[in-house]
This record gives sequence, C-alpha cells and structure tokens, in this order.
Amino acid sequence: MTDAPAGETGPDDLAPATRLVALGREPAVPGGQVGAPLVLTSTYHADGPVTYGRSGNPTWAALEEALGSLEGGDALVLASGMAAVAAAFSLLPHGGTVVVPDAAYNGVMATVGELESSGAATVRRVDLTDTAAVVAALDGADLLWLESPTNPLLEVADLPALAAAARERGVLSVVDNTFATPLLQQPLGDGVDVVVHSVTKYLAGHSDVLLGAVVTARTEHGRALHERLHRHRRLHGGISGPMEAWLALRGMRTLHLRVERAAANAADLAGRLTGHPAVHRVRYPGFGAIVSIEVAGGAAGAERVAHATRVWVHATSLGGVESLLERRRRQPDEPEKVPDELLRLSVGVEDVEDLWRDLAAALDRAAG
Repeated sequence: MTDAPAGETGPDDLAPATRLVALGREPAVPGGQVGAPLVLTSTYHADGPVTYGRSGNPTWAALEEALGSLEGGDALVLASGMAAVAAAFSLLPHGGTVVVPDAAYNGVMATVGELESSGAATVRRVDLTDTAAVVAALDGADLLWLESPTNPLLEVADLPALAAAARERGVLSVVDNTFATPLLQQPLGDGVDVVVHSVTKYLAGHSDVLLGAVVTARTEHGRALHERLHRHRRLHGGISGPMEAWLALRGMRTLHLRVERAAANAADLAGRLTGHPAVHRVRYPGFGAIVSIEVAGGAAGAERVAHATRVWVHATSLGGVESLLERRRRQPDEPEKVPDELLRLSVGVEDVEDLWRDLAAALDRAAG
C-alpha cells in the first residue's frame, strides 16, 4: 500500500481491519496485480536493495509491513515461532539473568532450561500475576520474558507496570503476543521492547504454515534492536520461505473476522463449561479464543474427553479456523505447575452449538 497524499489518511491511521486487507500490496499501477507478490528467488541482480535471498525478499517485506503496522513497530519474519524465540533470546548477554514466568509455553521453558544448565544464563522463575514479585526479580536482571495470557494457564500480566519497571532498571522486556494477537493488545504501546509471535497460529490462521516474527518499536532504541535481530536472522539462517510468508499474509486478511468469531465462541463456551459437572475449573481471561479446563478423572479423564470428540480435533496447536483440544501435560517439557487434568481448548470459528454439543457429550461420556 502506498503512502497517502498530503492531507489524506495514512495507512497507520486506518482501522486495523482495513489495514489487514490493504497493507502489504504492490503500488497501484494500471494493469498491475492487486495481491502481494510471491517472489521465488535466491539471487538478485547486483546494486539493488537486496543482495541475496537470505537477506531479504519482497514477500517477507509485504508480511512485515502488515504485521508491523498492526503492532505499531517494525517486524521481522522468521522460519517458525521458535526461531523468533531464539532470535529474541539472542539479545540476552552470555551469562546474563532472565526473568520468566513459572509456567509458559513449553518450548520457551525448555530453552531457558538449556540456557541455565549450560551456564549461559541465570534464570529467575516468577508468578507473573504477582506484579510486586516480578518487579523484585528484575533487580540485576538483563531480560524479562512475558506471555500474557500465558500458555496454557491463561494467566494475565500487568504489562504496562512490568514494562515500566523493566525500563527503569535497564532490563530488556519481551512479550509473546501470540494468544492475544495485535487486535486485542499491542505491548509495544505499553512500553515493551520486543514482541514475539508464532505466526503459525492466529496470524496465518489455517494450520498450514510454520512461521514466526519479532517486532520492535519505531524508536531509536527499537531500531537498534531491530538491526541486531535482523543480523541474527541473516547469520543464523532462520528465514522464512516465500510461500509460507505469502500464505501467512493471505491468512491475515481475515484475522479480524476470525478473531471476532472465535472469541465470541470462546466466551459462550466458557460460560457453559462453568456449569458442567465434569469440569472442576474453567480458565478464561475474558478475551481471546483460548479456554483451559480442568476435568474430572485426572489425566485419564482428560484423555478420554480428548479422544471422544467428533467436531473438536485432538491435536497440538492453536489459532486455526478449526477447534482443537489437547491435554497439555502429555507434552514433554510442559511445566509441572500445569495440572495433569488440564485440557487446552483452541476455539475455532465453527457453529457454537455444534461445538458445545460435541464437547458436552464427550465430557458426559468421560464423567460417566
């Protein structure tokens, strides 16, 4: 999308839904294509803005334009969510101290565990819902890693307070914004330094792409971080394929519609599940499309529910159009704080009555 003429609305002044549809397209020229280009090349002619396929690609740039605008920063696309995690952790100095939630995405928990066991970092694990405890843990730290809501306990952090406390102490702050998406919260606006996404999930939205991204603020400090992250991507080779980036951008065109529908379904189901006799606890932060429930019968009961559905898909992932469920403790490296009987529900865009009938029947059979 080209910049607006003087006196007219610019792209970042448009509503998010409009930007999702409009950004990342070629400039309008007679006979030109409306959609974003899919550029399949490893090699470029000399003396241009890009020298080699590992340094840049117009298809990546289109996706980065759209995501950066939504988050209010500058985005870099990477090969996967874990590639984005690794890039963000590359900002931690060797031997530094990182503050992390005591329960978060298991890939992150495994990463900090390896850093700790190898002596590459000191790790302080905190209950991120206890703001005072998190702030106290920041003294002498180098990096604060947050999820909000967390995966899969759906705990919510006070992002503005923690970002301010980190900045006062010179601690770099990173927030994984995968669950909320930039439609529901923009951590950079709260003063966070780096945002991480598993683009695989809600942004791409169709369970057919592995992709990640990091986003930094449009400030002098943010641009310096962006350069460091860009160098990490270029040197470590965690790059996206152009097709994956193209699919992700195409998926993002409907992000606002999918999030609205899935979140409405999730809120409806969370209310109904609260009254089901086989459900001991419903975890729902009041926004988004993830609901976690703790069910009767322990781990075995949760597994029976997961295997008894017809509409809900038993699989590990989230954020697609289809509804998924999984007992998270079946995964290696899942934190012990996560209850054995917890099922994470990624609510999709299906008819909510079909979702409820299917899930309620599975709960009834498992409880019986």
